[in-house]
Amino acid sequence: MSQESATRYPLVLVPGMLGFIRLVLYPYWYGIISALRRGGATVIAVQVSPLNSCEVRGEQLLIRIEEILRETGAAKVNLIGHSQGALTARYAAAKRPDWVASVTSVAGPNHGSELADYLHIHYPGNSPLGRVLTLVVRMIGALMSFLETGYRGPKLPVDIHASHQSLTSAGVALFNRQYPQGLPDTWGGHGAEVVNGVRYYSWSGTLQPGKTDRGRNLFDGTNRTCRLFAKTFVHEAGHCDGMVGRYSSHLGTVIGDEYPLDHFDIVNQSLGLVGKGAEPIRLFVEHAQRLKMAGV
Repeated sequence: MSQESATRYPLVLVPGMLGFIRLVLYPYWYGIISALRRGGATVIAVQVSPLNSCEVRGEQLLIRIEEILRETGAAKVNLIGHSQGALTARYAAAKRPDWVASVTSVAGPNHGSELADYLHIHYPGNSPLGRVLTLVVRMIGALMSFLETGYRGPKLPVDIHASHQSLTSAGVALFNRQYPQGLPDTWGGHGAEVVNGVRYYSWSGTLQPGKTDRGRNLFDGTNRTCRLFAKTFVHEAGHCDGMVGRYSSHLGTVIGDEYPLDHFDIVNQSLGLVGKGAEPIRLFVEHAQRLKMAGV
């Protein structure tokens, strides 16, 4: 077995909103875990509340990290979070930097999501349309929980309002005042790579006509969803992945922010149906090699 991706500490993968480990036989991190393991990495996908605040999810992640440290004998972990999973990982690292070697944000809304802002304004929770949307999300969450086969822990609490508020610009601004580690000082810039002994990285994608709407994405309904959601963006119009803006995703050392990847492509969804020229698995493998070179 190759050891090119064998990081010093385990890689812990944290999913985003409505995330999971595995639905029946279908994994959230499609093809990514097996690729990393072929390179010698120890990889653990974790589950936290699919619908809840970043702080609640972060506390759940801390419990899981403590278990992983005990089970593996490792001194620390490398956290890789997708979407809201990035904020969840940031919380855990801020609370217990002694347990975390690195945090990597993959399409993380580190300055909020304009999609969440749009829904907050146009579909408030106390409005008829807002209540319908809440019901639909609750039903999707319940179905996914029923189909989840990768998690065998206690039932995880659900708070749709807290989950949504955690992703708005205002909600993330409040979060950032409490947990600023790795954030850029200027809009669109890089943040500090190392804070309190924790290394911070990020990468993200943007919707690109001729690339993200071609290739196997022609057969992927989630790409059409991202293109629809992208219409809600104003500040970063034309510079988003459908759910997160290019500059909003920046954290620590920015590896790249214009990969031809929508918000689902970036974790190789769905079933690896990604756009023209996109190689999301390669980004994860290369990052494991980067972490290895950094000694973590």
